Amino acid sequence: MGMTITEKIFFAHCKGKSVKAGDFVTAKLDLVLANDITAPISIREFREIGFNKVFDRSKVVLVPDHFTPNKDIKSAEQCLDLRNFARDYEIENYFEVGEMGIEHALLPELGLVLPGDLVVGADSHTCTYGALGAFSTGIGSTDAAIAMGKGELWFKVPKSMLFRLEGSFKKWVGAKDLILHIIGMIGVDGALYKAMEFGGEGVKNIDMDGRLTVANMSIEAGAKNGIFTPDDVTFEYISQRAKRSYKMYHSDEDADYESVHEIDLGDLEPLVSFPHLPSNVRKVSESTDVNIDQVVIGSCTNGRLSDLRMAASILNNRRIKKGMRLIVIPATQSIYLQALREGLLETFVMAGGVVSTPTCGPCLGGHMGILAKGERALSTTNRNFVGRMGHSGSEVYLASPAVAAATAVMGRIAHPEEVMN
Repeated sequence: MGMTITEKIFFAHCKGKSVKAGDFVTAKLDLVLANDITAPISIREFREIGFNKVFDRSKVVLVPDHFTPNKDIKSAEQCLDLRNFARDYEIENYFEVGEMGIEHALLPELGLVLPGDLVVGADSHTCTYGALGAFSTGIGSTDAAIAMGKGELWFKVPKSMLFRLEGSFKKWVGAKDLILHIIGMIGVDGALYKAMEFGGEGVKNIDMDGRLTVANMSIEAGAKNGIFTPDDVTFEYISQRAKRSYKMYHSDEDADYESVHEIDLGDLEPLVSFPHLPSNVRKVSESTDVNIDQVVIGSCTNGRLSDLRMAASILNNRRIKKGMRLIVIPATQSIYLQALREGLLETFVMAGGVVSTPTCGPCLGGHMGILAKGERALSTTNRNFVGRMGHSGSEVYLASPAVAAATAVMGRIAHPEEVMN
C-alpha cells in the first residue's frame, strides 16, 4: 500500500521508521510558532520546565499580531514577555510592530515555511501552511513550550480524506467559497483529526493565496491539517522565497484514503456562512435580505494582496452604504505597502472605509471592530461562533472579499453582480 503526502512527511521526520495512519510517532520539527496570546503561557512553562535554551534560534518564531499595536496594559505586558524572551534566548525570527504581520500570512511570505516541512504553532490556524505542501498543525501552549525546548513532539499520524478538484471557478467565485462549500458539506467535525488533502486537475486553477485560504479553514471542519499537492504554482511561489533546501512530496497512486470527494469548481457560487457555525452555509443569492452593520476585510484567511485587489475592484468609484462600517486590514506590512503603491488603500478610504495596520484584532473580538449587542458583521475571517467578534448577542457572517465589498456598498448581504451590473 502506498503512502499519502502527510504520511511521507512524517516518515521523513521520524528517523526512518515506517509510518502509517494511526501510528503514534515522535517527529522532528522544522518550525515552532507562537503569538502574543499563546506565547506568554509557553514562555512561563518553558522556564518552569527548566530549559536553558531553545532547540534552534532560527526555528522558533514569535509574532505579536493579535492585540498589537498594544491595545491596553495587559496586552502590552504580554508583548513584553515576547520581547524579553526573544532577547534572552536570541530568537532570530521575532517580528516587532512595523515589521510584523498576521502570523499565518507572514511566515509563507518570508519563506520561513517550505514544502515538506513539519510545522507546529500555538494557534489553531497553523494548518494554513499546508497550502505549500507542508504538514502544519496547531498545538497547545504547553506543547509549544516542549517544542521550543526539544525540537520534537509526538503525534498520532492522521488518516487522510482526499478532495479531488476539477474545473475552474466562475467569476466572483473563489477559494473562500470552496472551503465554505466543503465545510457545509461535511460539517464542523466531518474531518475530525483527519488530513484534508486537496488534489486533482482543478488545483492548478487555484493560486497560492487561494490555497492558503482553503488550508487555513481546514481546522473549521475539525481537521488535523489541510494539505495541497505541490505543483508549478507551489514552485513559483517558493522559488522566490526559499533560503534553504526543501522537498516536495506527493501521494502515491495507491495511497489509502478514508474517503474521496469529487468537487467541480465550476459548480460553485458565492456562499455565506450564517451564525453561529462555519458549516451553516447558504448561497449569497438566497441571503440578500440580511442587513449588515459592519464589514471586515482581512485576517489570516483573506487579508492578502489578491483579496484586497478583489475588494477594491468592486469598491472603486463607489461609496459604502450610509451608516455602514468598513474595516480593511492588510495581512502584512509588505501587503500594506504594495496596496498603498497600487492605490488600493485610497480606494478603500474614498469609499468610506478605514485601513488598519496588520492585526488579528477583529477576528477574535480583541480590538479594531468589536460588535455591540444586536449588531451584525460580515467578515472575511474564519469563525463565526457566538460572541466571536464581541457581544454574545451579536452575529457574524463569513464570506469572500468580493461578497464583503458588495455587502459594504449595499448595506446588506449582496452578490457582487448586484453592484457591478
